[in-house]
Amino acid sequence: MNARAKVAGGFMRPMFEDDLDAVMEVELRAYPFPWTRGIFQDCLRAGYPARLLEREDGVVGYGMLSMAADEAHVLNVCVDPLVQSQGHGRRLLRELVRVARARGAVRVFLEVRPSNAPAIALYHSEGFNEIGRRPRYYPAEHGREDALVMAMELVDEDISTMPPL
Repeated sequence: MNARAKVAGGFMRPMFEDDLDAVMEVELRAYPFPWTRGIFQDCLRAGYPARLLEREDGVVGYGMLSMAADEAHVLNVCVDPLVQSQGHGRRLLRELVRVARARGAVRVFLEVRPSNAPAIALYHSEGFNEIGRRPRYYPAEHGREDALVMAMELVDEDISTMPPL
């Protein structure tokens, strides 16, 4: 992929530390328990693949992926709440899966809050399946919330059978 590739709804490109001011603005709007700037910095410094979706007026969303052996783990997919439900999360997720495949992953994992029905629906529609649950994984307003663990096996036919954006 070019450093900056045009996609529907904006431009997709790698995320850099210089982007973190804009990323943090979106992260703070999107989550009641956001990642810290330090978490993003640590991930970028460790070489984790990260993508930024932007338009001329700013950051639309971003995603972070970790790789180990032949497995990838989607750590964060976030779309600015001001522009959600426009396909941006799907674009980011597909880009992270593409990167995982290009780096030799044969499966991709992620966690999601059971209360996040739109994200669960997105992940199911893209071929992820629930494989387990992590008790008390996420901070919540009154204690902790479980995480659903989802996974997708990457096979050659996946890309050609994904529904259009």
